[in-house]
Amino acid sequence: MASSYDIAKLRQTQRAEGPATIFAIGTATPLNSILQSDYPDYYFRVTNSDHMVALKDKFKRICTGSTIRKRHFILTEDFLEENPSICEHMATSLDARINKAIEEIPKLGKEAALKALKVWGRPISDITHVIFCCISGTDMPGADYRLTQLLGMDNSVQRYMVYQQGCYAGGTVLRLAKDIAENNKHARILVVCSEITLVTFRGPDENYIGSLVQQALFGDGAAAVIVGSDPDLATERPLFEIAAAFQTVVPDSGKVMRGNLTDAGLMLELSKAVPELIATNIESALAKAFSPIGISDWNSIFWSAHPGGPAILDRIERQVGLNKEKLRATRHILSEYGNLSSACVLFILDEIVNKSAEEGATTTGEGLDWGVLFGFGPGLTVETVVLHSFPATGSIA
Repeated sequence: MASSYDIAKLRQTQRAEGPATIFAIGTATPLNSILQSDYPDYYFRVTNSDHMVALKDKFKRICTGSTIRKRHFILTEDFLEENPSICEHMATSLDARINKAIEEIPKLGKEAALKALKVWGRPISDITHVIFCCISGTDMPGADYRLTQLLGMDNSVQRYMVYQQGCYAGGTVLRLAKDIAENNKHARILVVCSEITLVTFRGPDENYIGSLVQQALFGDGAAAVIVGSDPDLATERPLFEIAAAFQTVVPDSGKVMRGNLTDAGLMLELSKAVPELIATNIESALAKAFSPIGISDWNSIFWSAHPGGPAILDRIERQVGLNKEKLRATRHILSEYGNLSSACVLFILDEIVNKSAEEGATTTGEGLDWGVLFGFGPGLTVETVVLHSFPATGSIA
């Protein structure tokens, strides 16, 4: 029988020495894109709803107020013509949706993964773990397995599948990656969030105005990051250390944002109370995250906050007194892609890195040492991730 000392020694050799670090980010979107100004005409035409004139006018106003310029979609008119039940509001259509999602979600994830791997610069055989996240799918084996097959990865890669968590899961996967990286020496984790709107697309109904808001906000996209501890500075360029990560649920909020998978697809319920609930609880999350490092000025950090919609961002700014430029990257991603669910915060983080380089910032975090990544979603669940940025001029030796 091994002694406690032997176990402790073994444990020490298994663990990394330093914090989890993000080395690379990659993003991908479908080729098919639609300007938001054209979307109301498109949406009501493909769903055979042009006769609903008043509802279409209302949808135009919702799209205008969304602050979104364009979105990308897997769905094409050809596919919708072949599967007309998807265009109805509550017709049985789950099989057609799921069959398409099983094919497209890992393919889009592969595109983002290849971009992240190219930025990272090391061979794919150095990846030891895969975390795959999507709001869709119930197949086994899942999109995590399909991704490893598409990429030709070794059968010994350890996989984790995160299904049906919603928009906050971009923070969830970083929290999980942090735990894996710091507890497995030499681990290199490929994290992929691939989100498509296929399971939530449906035609309009005068009795469900909330559904129109969803149709106006969400888009398709995938993001990938590579995470590990103890960087090899000869072959890796660190972007951010994941200093802390935790999840909390807003009290008495279980019914304000939720989803239910039906034979007509995924039905989402969003309450008008969501922006207020998020804003009034965000300061406590910030205080918990940053009090250990002595930060209480929220304009002194960079921000990657999930853009659930412009109302949420406006309310956050007012609540914590943010200068307008603090959510610049967040608003840009919302404008160019819409709400990408779990992938959104990673798109925003990529935008922050790219803009930092373009503007000659001293660090990858807009010239700032510390930043926060926030995910919000069903529950009402909040994921808070504290990031520490590296010098933007750092290069591989």
